[in-house]
Amino acid sequence: MAGTPGTPRVLRAMNDRAALDLLLEHGTLSRTRIGKLTGLSKPTASQLLARLEAAGLVLATGTTAGHPGPNAQLYSVNPAAAYVAGLDVTTERIRAAVADITGRTVGSFRLPTPRRRSGSAVEQVVAALDGAVKAAGLGRPDVHRAVIGTPGAFDPSTGRLRYASHLPGWHSPALLDELAATLPMPLDYDNDVNLAAVAEQRVGAARGHDDFVLLWNEEGIGAALMINGRLHRGWTGGAGEVGFLPVPGTPLVRNVTRANNGGFQELAGCNAVLRNARELGLEIPEGPLPDAATEVLCRAAARHEESGPYAELLARCATGMAVGLASLVAVVDPELIVLAGNVAVAGGEPLRALIQSELAELAVPRPRLVLGTVEMHPVLTGALESALATTRDEVFDTSR
Repeated sequence: MAGTPGTPRVLRAMNDRAALDLLLEHGTLSRTRIGKLTGLSKPTASQLLARLEAAGLVLATGTTAGHPGPNAQLYSVNPAAAYVAGLDVTTERIRAAVADITGRTVGSFRLPTPRRRSGSAVEQVVAALDGAVKAAGLGRPDVHRAVIGTPGAFDPSTGRLRYASHLPGWHSPALLDELAATLPMPLDYDNDVNLAAVAEQRVGAARGHDDFVLLWNEEGIGAALMINGRLHRGWTGGAGEVGFLPVPGTPLVRNVTRANNGGFQELAGCNAVLRNARELGLEIPEGPLPDAATEVLCRAAARHEESGPYAELLARCATGMAVGLASLVAVVDPELIVLAGNVAVAGGEPLRALIQSELAELAVPRPRLVLGTVEMHPVLTGALESALATTRDEVFDTSR
């Protein structure tokens, strides 16, 4: 923030930001209410709102008609003050969305990207983004910032995508430069599981928590480490790639980069769920592995009170997931563990309780386990929330 701390300019900017944050939280507020919540006098609150309205950051949005006393003007954040985009990239599709500065999604688009589809990664990103922008009734220049979530992570020293050999077309060292040259807005990139953790911290089960681990189990197993309110990404961006973690109960996997697999994935991933189900004589649904594993665990959760193969399946899955979590807990000692991803949450409360019980026997620290609550597109939600956080800091800074 420009200026010297304590100067009138800086204090005004701090008050402006406090008022904008309150408007984001409450939706609409009157001048009197803003004054009470910020501790500002009525004249100062009036000057603040006039300043923000002139800057295009707030709008007058009606009055308190129908309430006792004289009508009061209501104000809200101007949704058109800025727009952001988020993209969630997988091997099968790119899901994109555009949100206004208040966080409301105004356009979305899904681009299938099967291996046989022609077009480079740059072309696919552009097509997905343009689809969401068009659905929002906007143009590319209207987007202030975009955040792209992918499996693996881009190495900060080389710019190359690592830990995601299964994502074709994304491993060129020139990819990030090509995207930056093609798209007009600033671009940020993050691991998909990290973005799911951002979503849970901002709008989900980890709200109010600065130290937690999110364990993701869907197509693959991964983790996000939130330490002191910040994501820990590691030197090469590979912190949390726990699917490669060697664990007891599985053969030692060597050359994990070439195999794109590891012990924890083999012990507790979707492939392990289906392997255990077959051994127990359970019917395996057709379809992709994560979908089939999710359906089997949903059935098991629905019948968890029965003794028999479904109860045994939940017990095996709980032990497998607890074994890997025990290593994480021993190193990080988090306050909270969030279980996320379709496979992890399919077992619901019965599986969560079993994992909690197993972990209590395998680790000295005993963090609380909860199920993730961001059900719709958590990676995309996290991408939008990440873009919004940075954009609000930039757009709401009235000290410049």
